[in-house]
Amino acid sequence: MHMMWTLMGIGAAVVVTVLPGAAAPVASHAAGPVAQPPGTLSITVPAGVNLGSTFPGSSLGRPLGEVVVTDRRSGQSDTWTATVAASDFTTPGGGAARQIPRSRFSYWSGQATSTTGPGTRVPGQPTSAQAQSLGVPRTAFSKTSGHGNNTTAWQPTLIVAVPADAVGGTYTGTITHSVA
Repeated sequence: MHMMWTLMGIGAAVVVTVLPGAAAPVASHAAGPVAQPPGTLSITVPAGVNLGSTFPGSSLGRPLGEVVVTDRRSGQSDTWTATVAASDFTTPGGGAARQIPRSRFSYWSGQATSTTGPGTRVPGQPTSAQAQSLGVPRTAFSKTSGHGNNTTAWQPTLIVAVPADAVGGTYTGTITHSVA
């Protein structure tokens, strides 16, 4: 995920663009449906997302797009956990005013938007009131029971609290989803 700041009129505005990040163990991190071979557990993450513009000292939140876990292990394991993590977002030039720490990002998964196959799915943050800081990795979603091939999809939301002393510019960083 990438964050951009641009100058708009008087004062600095923020434009946030999010690009995909995926961490091992992952068979695929391409956007859109991907056929998975038997015996794999994989995650598909959204393509880049523009979160919009805002000013220093304010917040913005936008959906990131659909995340899908595909479990083709056919009973090898009943459960999985999808995790989300963030890097700090920075703009060229260095210094504290050119960084948005990952602790200023909040994430909420929402409920599953679709599921196939048996099992119990549990959202990490079912509602916006349960959004969690990405200062540390968080559970995005999990499957806690059930055998057989399955998929689970959700559309998480990212909330960015922009520091009041942030300078205008293009901020980049990564939001990473992984599954194990």
